[in-house]
Amino acid sequence: MIIPRLATARLRAQLRTFPVVLVSGPRQCGKTTLARSLLKGWRYLDFERSRDRDIVAADLDAFLEDNVQAVFDEAQRMPELFPALRSAVDRRRGRPAQYLLTGSAKPSLKRMAGESLAGRLGAVELSPFLACELLGRSSLALDRWFWGGYPPLGRLRSAEQRRDWLDAYIDAYLNAELPALGLRLPAGRLKRFWTMLAHWHGGILNSSELANSLGVSHHTVADYLDILEDTFMIRRLPPWHANVRKRLVKSPKVYLRDSGLLHRLLGLSAPSELESHPKRGASWEGFVIEEIIAQARLLRPGASYCFWGTHAGGEVDLVLEEGSRRWPIEIKASRSPAASLRSLKTCMADLGASRGFVVYQGRESLRLGGGVEAVPFSALARRRAPWLG
Repeated sequence: MIIPRLATARLRAQLRTFPVVLVSGPRQCGKTTLARSLLKGWRYLDFERSRDRDIVAADLDAFLEDNVQAVFDEAQRMPELFPALRSAVDRRRGRPAQYLLTGSAKPSLKRMAGESLAGRLGAVELSPFLACELLGRSSLALDRWFWGGYPPLGRLRSAEQRRDWLDAYIDAYLNAELPALGLRLPAGRLKRFWTMLAHWHGGILNSSELANSLGVSHHTVADYLDILEDTFMIRRLPPWHANVRKRLVKSPKVYLRDSGLLHRLLGLSAPSELESHPKRGASWEGFVIEEIIAQARLLRPGASYCFWGTHAGGEVDLVLEEGSRRWPIEIKASRSPAASLRSLKTCMADLGASRGFVVYQGRESLRLGGGVEAVPFSALARRRAPWLG
């Protein structure tokens, strides 16, 4: 059974508007399944197969002329495709939904598309399964937090199989995917760096300390961060910056985007091991942040996001911003939202926000006073979060 994806409506809208649409996201997140389920009858070519690349490259312009409505999987593997696409779609000016591209390498795709398809390209970013997509539809929803959201995990029954799959994904990313993108890196060192980031998950990024710990230069750390971010493995959450009286934190926070990969890099083997782990709270924080951002990106595509923090120690985990509206959101890994709300209320005052929220693991939506509302994660998983209204 194909599980419906939240991105489907956004993808349909982009196809109605643009002649070419790019679906990007990490390997194995479901890009191909989404394309094939939505675009039945379109021709499909996978550029990881040399045979498919050869078919298209033999006479690229003629192929595009004769094959309108085609899907090109892992499009970054054929850079010469992009200028040819521009010529092809310009010959059919005004016609939407001509080609769909997928890719798992953000920098090369952005560069190629930006140079050739400006004004002609729509874009959708696809995540691994969100909790809101799995709720009531798959047994994976029961332990989505621990195991992560990659679709193949839903077909695996035992913890051992899931651990093996995640370990194989990490090894394939380091030893096959990055070299295929032209990145010749020491896989062992990059894995150590990735593991260090797992232990840093949810913390303020300190590149100098990371460089010293790994025994490399600051520039090498910057390169590694870019690679992991550009291939959808990590997120650097920027700080809020504004002209307010308080001294605000200016460095980003860093998160591993998929909680299953986070837990494997932390050496965890079963959900029970997370309960007493020192990164439990940070793990929940990152899991909820990814859910909120992914939903907002698809349902409120004009929204931006950051965190708020001061050098005095005040912090709010996430701030969504859309136009003049701002929603500060604090995230708690407890079943009670009754922790101190001082930082949240200070943030609301600084940002001019009339409402603030605490996402927690309880069951009830509660008003906590001063414009603060407690929102159970179950409301977010049902796409009923108040900032989406």
